This record gives sequence, C-alpha cells and structure tokens, in this order.
Amino acid sequence: MKKLIKNCRIISPGLDIADGQIVIENGRIVYAGQPLADALDCDDVMDAKGAIAAPGFIDIHSHGRSNYDFCDCTEEAFSAIGRGKLEDGVTGFLATSLSVSYDDLRLLCHQAEQYKKSVTDGATLLGIHLEGPFFNPTCAGAQNPAYLKNPEIGIIDELNAISPVLKVSYSPELPGALEFTKALTERGIMPSGGHTEADYDCFEQHRAAGMKHLTHFCNVMTPVHHLRFGMVGAGLMDDDVYVEMICDGVHLCEQMIAMIAKLKGPERMMLITDSMRAAAMPDGEYSLGGLPVIVKDGCARLTTGPVAGSTLRYHNGLKRLVRVTGLPLSEAIRTTSLNQAESLGIKDRGKLEKGYIADIVLLDANLDVVATICEGVVKYTR
Repeated sequence: MKKLIKNCRIISPGLDIADGQIVIENGRIVYAGQPLADALDCDDVMDAKGAIAAPGFIDIHSHGRSNYDFCDCTEEAFSAIGRGKLEDGVTGFLATSLSVSYDDLRLLCHQAEQYKKSVTDGATLLGIHLEGPFFNPTCAGAQNPAYLKNPEIGIIDELNAISPVLKVSYSPELPGALEFTKALTERGIMPSGGHTEADYDCFEQHRAAGMKHLTHFCNVMTPVHHLRFGMVGAGLMDDDVYVEMICDGVHLCEQMIAMIAKLKGPERMMLITDSMRAAAMPDGEYSLGGLPVIVKDGCARLTTGPVAGSTLRYHNGLKRLVRVTGLPLSEAIRTTSLNQAESLGIKDRGKLEKGYIADIVLLDANLDVVATICEGVVKYTR
C-alpha cells in the first residue's frame, strides 16, 4: 500500500522544495521531491495543505513528560511519554535514566523492551541513554548523590544485554574512566562527557579514545577561561565532537546559542530537551530522581537551587534556535534528527530521501506541530 503526502514544503538537510510530494511504501520513503503525475495513483492521499514536512525529531536526552519519568519504570509511564512526544514532533527517542539504584536501571531496561513490544500508539524507542550514575559528586547537579559511583563496564554489559544502550553520559575525570571510554567505544556505545570538572587535557585523552559527545553542553561543565580552556573550549574547537543543546532560554543564553552555531555549525549541534516529568504540565511541585523539584514560570529547580532538567517541548527548542541563529530551515533541521542518527550509528533516519524510514513531522509556519508520522503511520494530528 502506497501513501502520498501532497502539497507540502519539503525541508530536509540541504533540501528545500517549496511544493513537494512524498510517497511512502512499507514504512519507507520511495520518493520525495517535485510533484509526480503518477503519484496520484497512491492508495492513501494526505493533503498537507502547505505545511512543512521535515524529518521526525529524535530526542536523545529526555527523562519524561506529562507527569511521568522513565525512572518510574512502569508501562504507564513509558506509554504516556511515548504518546506525548508525538505532540512535540518527536518520532524517535532514547529513554534516558537518572542516577538511581541498579535495580531501577534494570527495571527501566526491561520496561523499555516491553514498550517496544506492546506500544503501537507512541513514538519509536530507539534505545537507552544512561545519564549517571557515573558522575563526580562535586558535579552532581540535579542527579541524586546517593547513587553516584565510579564507572563500571560490567554494569553497562548487564544492562545492554537487557535492552540496547546507545549512549552513556559520565564524568571523564573519574578513576577508571579512560578505560571505560575505550570499552564503550569497542562495544559501539557512544561515550558522552557531562557533569564534569575535567580539564581540556583530560577530555582530549577521552576524545582520542572515542568520546565524541558532550552532554547538555556548557551545563555542569568546565567553562572556557583564557588560561584554562576547559571542556566547553574543547567542544567549541574540536570539529569531530557533537554537542547537545537545550534551547529553552534557561540552560543557554541566546548569545551562547549564537556562538555555538557560528563555531560548530549545524553539522555538530544536537537539539535535546532534557525534559523532566513537568514538561507539558503546569507549574508546581514535582520530583526528579527522588529529589523534590519546584517548577515556576516553566523553569524546573531542585528545592536546594540547581536547575533540574527542563520543561522544554522539542519543537519550541527548534523555534528558538532558528530565531536566534537565523539558520535556514534546511540547515537548522540537521540539529533535530540527522546529527543524532549519524552520531549513534543509526543509518536510515533523519532525512526525507528514498530508502529512509518514513518518520515525518508536519509543521505550520510557526514551527508548531500539525501531524507526526512514524514509519508511514500517522500517529498524531493537531
């Protein structure tokens, strides 16, 4: 069965077609380009009515939404987050953990596999992102200090055997961390530096060993100083390093967003939400990893003060990036899907091209979500 999406502006990395058509068969794109006469023979026709068609967003760092957290480790939590992500244009995500007990991490991985098998009305779960518990206690941020420990590759192997772990965030300055980076790289798992006081030389050692990601760039990370370059300096200078960006107006000021875009270019920036359970919820009292959180004016903070994730919805981060940087949509869109897919070794997502999985988000002129399509199936309409 062939599906046609007509009357859409196709935006894909390096591609901007004002009046386009997309033909989908068996969950994959078989054509994306100027209108074809024979495309009208498709079994199912969807009129986009001039909306932007872009690759579905991939959120590789998100803890929760809709008053649920992946670390709740319940079917209800995973299902609610997966459905909610569709409203934000997200077609694929990594279930991101916190620094919690090992038993909870095992439960999270088991629940991830259950989601893949049983949930059909949510975004696609692409894998696990372990954020913690391998963090420097002095850089815990909003992570629960009770569960922090030094890196252990055995823990990763055990969790990865339950559900594929695609990315691990940790402090590279911890004892045994360099061997840990090498072991992750050998296993095809992306090492990502974060919650860290590592200096430039420490990070460069890890980069040579395979660490090519920086977790929520600039946040809880050694800053640029004219005598101590830090991990932020390394992230800005090293061309092979991807940086996560939370463009919510809390984690990065607009000048920093503009500078990152100028120095890194759209090829190495990755928009994330780092959203916690208060995303798409009203201000009030919540929790993160067992720690109490207050959300006021959309900003989530522990009751002790530190910022505690975000309440950002994915499409709003794209809006801010485009407004602040002035990047053309065909360049800015790389930061929402293709970079994430390429960095994690996912070969068939992130473009609207023949052969790619038909993960598509339809956006209006304000970049608000009109519809979300996963593997050719319309799963959300506004």
